[in-house]
Amino acid sequence: MGMAAVQESQSIGDRISKRNFEKLARFIYDYSGIKMPSTKLTMLEGRLRRRLRATSITSFDDYCDFLFNHGGLEQETVYLIDAVTTNKTDFFREARHFEFMQAVALPALTRAGHRRLRAWSAACSTGAEPYTMAMVMEEFSEDSGVDYKILATDLSTDVLQSARSGIYTDEMVSPVPAELKRKYVMTAKVPGKREVRITPRLRSKIGFGRLNLMDEKYQVGDAMHIIFCRNVLIYFDKQTQAGVLSRLCDCLVPGGYMFIGHSESVTGFDLPLKQVSNTVFQRL
Repeated sequence: MGMAAVQESQSIGDRISKRNFEKLARFIYDYSGIKMPSTKLTMLEGRLRRRLRATSITSFDDYCDFLFNHGGLEQETVYLIDAVTTNKTDFFREARHFEFMQAVALPALTRAGHRRLRAWSAACSTGAEPYTMAMVMEEFSEDSGVDYKILATDLSTDVLQSARSGIYTDEMVSPVPAELKRKYVMTAKVPGKREVRITPRLRSKIGFGRLNLMDEKYQVGDAMHIIFCRNVLIYFDKQTQAGVLSRLCDCLVPGGYMFIGHSESVTGFDLPLKQVSNTVFQRL
């Protein structure tokens, strides 16, 4: 057999079997709530290949055997979930949410007597969302004297590590308005290095931690005044969405605000929320 034929047979054999895909999909769903339909088989194979390299396991069958028959899940779950989560994020993504937060939510909370605000970015990815929240809240704090803290959580340890550093490319921070960029984004001192970093002041206002939205209860401390949980519900089925939204409501003060993604909805769920703007809700 020639070399090309050998390579072709290896690539054909190096696939996730239907049985193992179903096992992986069931585990991923039970653990994270993320749906993994058969149309995502090729995507899953591509993302898990680095786990095969990292564990020196040579085939998907052996990897699944390691996970499900030899206790591998105990050490591998975090890396497996990191591999399958999607982490698209931008500064000032869905900008109207931040306009509403600045113009309506923060002033209303202050008028209601809240002087120490807590906000939560519940799927923070690499940090663009909580740092954007911090810019808006810092501007408001300067004018009002209100103090604030932000909790930023995600299921993926990889993105949390990146978020904690607060380091981004020039291109990544391009949506940040020029005035805010001057105040809160530091450019690299090394000539030609196209990296920036969020200022220590903003970084000090955010605490990062790993949290699974599938947990029965969210250990986030005192109730929040603002919760952003955007563009993550779309990965869940209706039953999972209902549970996540209900638990998020349990973490929100009466009168507090919840922001979800523009392509998401709470329609059909029995929740203590009233809609106050497009995909913005207030806790009753």
